[in-house]
Amino acid sequence: MSEICTHILGYPRIGGQRELKKAVESYWKRELTALQLEEIEKKIKENNWKVQSEAGLSFVTVGDFANYDHVLDTSILLGNIPERFIDKNVEINLNTVFCMARGQAPLYKSTRACEMTKWFNTNYHYIVPEFIQGQEFKISLNSLFDQIEHANSLGYKTKPVLIGPLTYLWLGKSIDKDFNKLDLLEKLTQAYNEIFKQLSLKNIEWIQLDEPILSLEISEEWKNAFATTYKNLSFKNLKILLTTYFSSVEENLDLINKLPIHGLHVDLCSAPQQLKTILKTFSKDKILSLGIINGRNIWKADILKITNELQEAKKIFGQNLWLASSCSLLHSPVDLEQEFKLDGEIKNWLAFAKQKVGEIKLCADNLNNNLSDIGKIKLKEVNEALKDRRVSKRVHSEEVKKRISQISLNDSERESKYSERALKQREILKLPLFPTTTIGSFPQTQDIRSIRQKLKSGKIDLETYTQEIRNHILESITKQEALNIDVLVHGEAERNDMVEYFGELLEGFVFTSHGWVQSYGSRCVKPPIIFGDVCRPKPMTTEWAKYSQSLTKRPVKGMLTGPVTILSWSFVRDDQPAQETALQIAFALRDEVNDLENAGIKIIQIDEPAFREALPLKKSEWQEYLNWAVNCFRVSASGVKDSTQIHTHMCYSEFNDIIKSIADLDADVITIECSRSNMELLEAFENYSYPNEIGPGVYDIHSPRIPEKSDIKNLLENALKYIPADRLWINPDCGLKTRNWPEVEIALKNMTEAAKDLRKKYEAI
Repeated sequence: MSEICTHILGYPRIGGQRELKKAVESYWKRELTALQLEEIEKKIKENNWKVQSEAGLSFVTVGDFANYDHVLDTSILLGNIPERFIDKNVEINLNTVFCMARGQAPLYKSTRACEMTKWFNTNYHYIVPEFIQGQEFKISLNSLFDQIEHANSLGYKTKPVLIGPLTYLWLGKSIDKDFNKLDLLEKLTQAYNEIFKQLSLKNIEWIQLDEPILSLEISEEWKNAFATTYKNLSFKNLKILLTTYFSSVEENLDLINKLPIHGLHVDLCSAPQQLKTILKTFSKDKILSLGIINGRNIWKADILKITNELQEAKKIFGQNLWLASSCSLLHSPVDLEQEFKLDGEIKNWLAFAKQKVGEIKLCADNLNNNLSDIGKIKLKEVNEALKDRRVSKRVHSEEVKKRISQISLNDSERESKYSERALKQREILKLPLFPTTTIGSFPQTQDIRSIRQKLKSGKIDLETYTQEIRNHILESITKQEALNIDVLVHGEAERNDMVEYFGELLEGFVFTSHGWVQSYGSRCVKPPIIFGDVCRPKPMTTEWAKYSQSLTKRPVKGMLTGPVTILSWSFVRDDQPAQETALQIAFALRDEVNDLENAGIKIIQIDEPAFREALPLKKSEWQEYLNWAVNCFRVSASGVKDSTQIHTHMCYSEFNDIIKSIADLDADVITIECSRSNMELLEAFENYSYPNEIGPGVYDIHSPRIPEKSDIKNLLENALKYIPADRLWINPDCGLKTRNWPEVEIALKNMTEAAKDLRKKYEAI
């Protein structure tokens, strides 16, 4: 019998030691040439292919690598480059890519960057394609073809990956008003046909065409567009594996079954229930690729359970059955073997990208009854690790479970409604019209990182560390006062990451040394691992907040990360419902909020940047999530007096469809990322008559470009179309951790000067 085919949908592109991050950032600083950067990228790609080949996968996946973002690379490939990035004297090159992403690149004119937003419901961010009426597409940079030729030259059997035309359109944004981007499909189809024509000359058999929007509840218009487009696509001699992930495709199976494709990939980790329907309806003459190894979590797979559940699929599809990762392994850390310091018991429960590649092959061999002696040993080790995790006493806390079981309605209700709270807060805080603030973090300098590293390595004691951090807090408070900011922050010098910091102080978390995953561009995050019940052994931020407030008469915000964000930005235990873990975190944060209030902190910010990204992909499943997510936020925030002002912050969010739930959070002030969208997001707040206070971001912190005072004033005038002046706050889009002090000080000075000008204008009205 033929072996079951194995593959992955993509591999982490950052390198085992974050080589890509370091190289790209060095290139931006002009410390590396383009050729030197290319050489580092080449080594990363070669290593990624080697991992797949040595594990015994049937294909090596190519085209998944990008030096910033794969959606941006698709825009470049298609020649979809907005006019502001085109220099008629310079051909499209690497700097075009970086300028579109950042608004700035070596030897390139500075301009407004393209928007960035979440990749479906993950913590990865992509650069949003821009579409205009009459948009032309023309094959541009050929990095995809170069990658294929490179891998082919090394003797690998390659499977290129490409974002499908409908998903690419879906991900983009129409710049022209009253313009349907589906009108571009005819020209886009022609461009894809040109790509397929070139790919057909590259000695490849299969193309992985990613259409994850087929996991969404798409309209009839989009379904019809799929049917028309795929009818007009010319695949030449290529075979197309239509690839979906992150949710079920059951609602769109009738459509999929009619498309002229050669195979279908589905994600069984996010939606295992869909297999039954697919086995009944999908053609047995086509390839069925099943995503059975979770690309979005880090727990060892239950190989025996998986292979038992695949017996019927094997019986029906035979050699047409393929096994794969559920989605790209982009969302997993690279290699568990690098974790020398991780708790040995918990490490034995985990699998990172490299190990997941091996798990796919182990599943296939076990399903094929073709395990080698080494494979049998590996399977035995997996079973023992799974058993150890199930019975470990470190996972469960009776005290935590008891507290959760005793939750009451009072735990999620403030004393009074917002209109009454606002009067008390204004009386105490005495803030001006258009109060200014920042979101939380200030630049994490090399000195700050060095101090934390010295403490971890034992080179300095806790007393020395505390004094050093206090010095940085004093510096940030002094600078904010000099800039005349109204509500201050302490700058978060003690925090390496907004989630990791809290996880290190909560029970139920462990941390890796090298468990980095890409968030956007060169930005990587190291998510905590929630392995057990969560509680707070002692206060986490109170001493820093008390010290910060002692330095100034202006209010200093207490800064916390919210329960949904801590959950969403961690690798979460899979042995209980996510909402149960979130509620445990909420109660831990509630204790911290109460301690901050008792310490004299009058404004407490509970950041929920992940609130929207955690929505299920299907709208029909939203309400269940929103109910528990809102409840968890309210549990964390509702133990304080009316006079304490609760803030929250959200990123990259489209608010129209969840505005009621955002209002239900009942935060006194919400700050949101808005500058790249030119305040368009605020339409939701106008249409709903949002009752509380809002701070739309006026400074894009993801770009090194410094906004002029006039830019900020224009954004604020736009914001005032939607928000009453007495409820408008002024702030950057997000935390300033990744920026440097010189640019931050200029930008914040422009921000406070803009606020001053607006006060003169509107206080007189």
